[in-house]
Order: sequence, then C-alpha cells, then structure tokens
Amino acid sequence: MTRRPQTRAALIGLCAMTALALTGCLQDPDGGAGSSVAAGGVANNANTDGDGEVQILGNFGGQEAEGFEAALEKFEEDSGISIEYVPDQNFDTTIKQRVNSGQAPDIGIFPQPGGLLELAEQGDVQPIDTFLDVDAIEKTLVPGILDVARLNGRFYGAPMRMAIKSLVWYPKKAYEQAGYPTEFKSLQQMEQAMQDIKSDGIAPWCMGWFSDQATGWVGTDWIEEYVLRIHGPDVYDQWVDHDIPFDDPRIVEAFDAFGDLAKGQGNVFGGVRGVLNTAFGESNFPMWKNPPQCVWERQGSFVTGFYPANIQENLDEEVGLFVFPPSENGYDGQPILGGGDVAASFNGDDEDTQKVMEFITSDQFGAEWAQAGGWLSPHQTFDPQNYADEITRSVAQIAVEADVFRFDASDLMPKEVGSGEFWRSMVSWLQDDVSSEEAAARIENAWPQS
Repeated sequence: MTRRPQTRAALIGLCAMTALALTGCLQDPDGGAGSSVAAGGVANNANTDGDGEVQILGNFGGQEAEGFEAALEKFEEDSGISIEYVPDQNFDTTIKQRVNSGQAPDIGIFPQPGGLLELAEQGDVQPIDTFLDVDAIEKTLVPGILDVARLNGRFYGAPMRMAIKSLVWYPKKAYEQAGYPTEFKSLQQMEQAMQDIKSDGIAPWCMGWFSDQATGWVGTDWIEEYVLRIHGPDVYDQWVDHDIPFDDPRIVEAFDAFGDLAKGQGNVFGGVRGVLNTAFGESNFPMWKNPPQCVWERQGSFVTGFYPANIQENLDEEVGLFVFPPSENGYDGQPILGGGDVAASFNGDDEDTQKVMEFITSDQFGAEWAQAGGWLSPHQTFDPQNYADEITRSVAQIAVEADVFRFDASDLMPKEVGSGEFWRSMVSWLQDDVSSEEAAARIENAWPQS
C-alpha cells in the first residue's frame, strides 16, 4: 500500500461469514429521474482502468488512517490490487474541486452524505446498483442507514463506517452503587428517575456546548433526537429534505420537549451558563468526581476519547451506557441517531474499483481497524468479537437492535442552515433570548431559496 503523510482527525469514533456478492451489472429496473451519469452512462474519471491501482480520497488521518490501511492489507495481498489512500481534512472542498477539474479519485469516502448527493446530481458518481448487489448489502446493514445515499430511487454510495449518537454514558461504579436504573423503556421513565437523582443532590445531566465557532452543535443533536423520537423517521426525513418548514409545529414541539430537560431547575450541572461555557469534550469531567456532580451524558460513540486517561485505560470497569430511549406515544420503535462515512465510486467501469468498493462496504471489512479501536461497522452481521473492548461491543449491539437509523440532520441540511443558523439559534434559544417558535422561524428563514 502506498502511504502518504497523514493529518490527525479530531473525531474518534467507533463478522458474520457472509460476503457480499459482486454481481456484474445489476441495472436499476426503475431507471427514471436521477439515473443519468456521465456521457456513455458511466461515471468515469481520468485514471487508467484495469491497471491494478485504486486511489481513495477520505478525510480521516492519523490513527484512523492507520486503522483503515491495516484493514486493507490482506485484501491487497489476496487481490493484487494496490490501494493508495490520500487523507484530506478539507475533503468536502477538495472532492468537489477534483471532480470538477477532471481529477476525481477512483473512490471518495464522504463524512457528510450531502456532498455525495450533490455530485450524484451532476452525474459524476456511479450508482452502486450497477455493480453491487444492493439487496444483499441492505440485509446486513443497520436498518435505514443505506437511505442516506439514495437519490431519486437509486443508491450512489454505501456506508463503510458508522458512529452512534443516541447513547447515554454514566460513571459505572458510583452510579450502580447508588442503585440508579441502567435502562429505560421511555423518556418519561427516565424523567421520573431524574427526580430521584436530584433528590440525592446530584444533577442528572452533564452537558457542554462550547466548541469555538461551532458552539451549539451539541444542541442540534438533542433537537434531532427529540424529533426522531416524538414524530418518527418519516417526519424527520421531511424536515431534513425541507418538505415541511423548519418551524413546523412538530419541530417546535421537539424544542419545547428538550427545553423542559435543558432548562429545568437542577437538571443540568452548571445550568445554562455552565452549558455554554463548558467545552463539549470536558462536560464529562464532573461525572468522575467523588461523589459525581452529574451522572448522565448523551453523546456520540466517539466521546470516550475525551475521557480522562485513567478512565480510558479501564473503560469496561469505569464506564456504563444505555440507549437514549423512545418516547411514549411517539415513534413506535427504538430510533438511533448517528453518522458515518459513505464510500462512492467515480470510476464506474473499472473492475479494480468495483472490487475495492465491494470489499470496503461489506461485513467482511474492518476487523483490524476494530481491534485497534476507533471504528464501528455499519453491518449487523459484523463479528462483535473483533472489537477491542466490551464497551464498544455494547455500542455495536445497541445499533444492531435499533429499529431505524437516521443520519445527523444538521449534516444533511444546507450549510447555511445545518452548520450556520441552527447552531447560532440553539445558543440564543438556550439563553431564552428567543422562544422555540422564534428560534425555529429564524432557522427556516436561513434556508436557501430554490
């Protein structure tokens, strides 16, 4: 494998024996709008076909890139294909520049699927249904995760890594010694337990939103969790796609429901001021005090990388977790909010590219990366014994048992909204500078006019 100097990514994320079959040419039977690609019906880049070399562009570097490369080594030996991985932390900008200048890589690994769909609309991405068995892939994946790469009835990529956000972490020893519940059937049941925790002089929730220019993104995750639980994946999808306005009453309802938690007296350690002035990676620190000052943190599977060193050394003994529960009278099932990396082909008629795509999007990929840590398979059929610790296996099991998976909404929305006004308005809303209706209206007004 050709190795390049690597940059370190800040994100620290997270087998059955059935391999996904390469099916030659499975054309989409529906065809229809959005199925066109470059001239000749194939998305083709400038790289030579059949030369035994495949170039992949992605955004993860450092230890994550090392894990990715380690997971490719045996495949390279067995297939005879040489894979060059090029890391770029400005992936979203670089991939567009390279595609538009005729210098697309063979494969791009997208951390945010919105960019993939944008290039697919231009006809620069090869639909995976032309060379992969999409039905076979979908059967092994966490339900709903493949939908993020769907456009006008066709799929333009497949996930090769997953991150889970709908997790609640707690200090295992102190928490279990106090006898607090370690699982909940509903948000309402959790709210009852909050009263018991507060009666012991402890804030139930640890929370920090400060993240320099990105302050507020943690709050957007909370709104997404509530929309998904109260109104379900169909409304969530309509919200993301702007088929309903951002200030739809159902979205305002999610703001209000989260407001009861975030602004309720004694619910969150440090109150509103503490939340806004505490870095998201440091919000867990009060959890490890003796006694704890707060006991729950709803955060993604990457968060353990921000824990104190002595906690990271003994995750299985020190850390407990449970899934953020559904809402009574809401969506009938357990939804999971998350993210991930989606692989897509820019060299549609190159058999080497097809073989690499088949492998990295299968449940056979990633054992070496999983053992090193920092990676979570999107496949329900991935062997959990490949994970390095029990806490990661627990996260994987939560994903496997989910009824539906949805990608982070703010990552799918236009930049002006998802990483712009949504972040800013969350801060104003938390400080009570604006109401739920006013915050949602502000964000709606930021949506680009088509």
